[in-house]
Amino acid sequence: MVQLLGICGSTRKASLNRALLEALAAVMPDGAALAIWEHGLDLPIFSSDAAEPARIGELKRAIAAAAGVVFAVPEYNYSIPGGLKNALDWVSRPPAASPLRRKPVGLIGAASGMSGTIRAQTHMRQILLYSDSPVLSQPEVLIPRAQERFSDGRLTDEPTRALLASFAAAMVAFVDGDG
Repeated sequence: MVQLLGICGSTRKASLNRALLEALAAVMPDGAALAIWEHGLDLPIFSSDAAEPARIGELKRAIAAAAGVVFAVPEYNYSIPGGLKNALDWVSRPPAASPLRRKPVGLIGAASGMSGTIRAQTHMRQILLYSDSPVLSQPEVLIPRAQERFSDGRLTDEPTRALLASFAAAMVAFVDGDG
């Protein structure tokens, strides 16, 4: 069984990116599953002078236990949300022991604008260079006008569901070394 971990970069309870992760979990291929990190990213600001919060240890263990990680990346001001960047700063320390070190990563994202999450995902790829995390290149899941594709927090758009199924298959192959 290929076990992936899904992490939503949004702190909103009714986040379309959270709904996108749930839709991805529903289309995982046989022999694979996506567990969604349920504890959120509301964490103290990273400081190398501060002790690591217990929840960061939990997040690190969850990432380490997963074969790969899928980040649902919202776009805020042409970049990733501050809470997601802060979590990545915590998880990446110490660098040699980071559970993201060489961990296969997939990126998905939904936004209300016409560009989807292309700029945020590009920035996320740049950040993940630090941990030497390989990132799945194709298919890209950059959902524009996401509010038109969901109803009551559930994906209703069949082409988007098909794209997620293609992404899920590609991510499993990527993690298995076949992609």
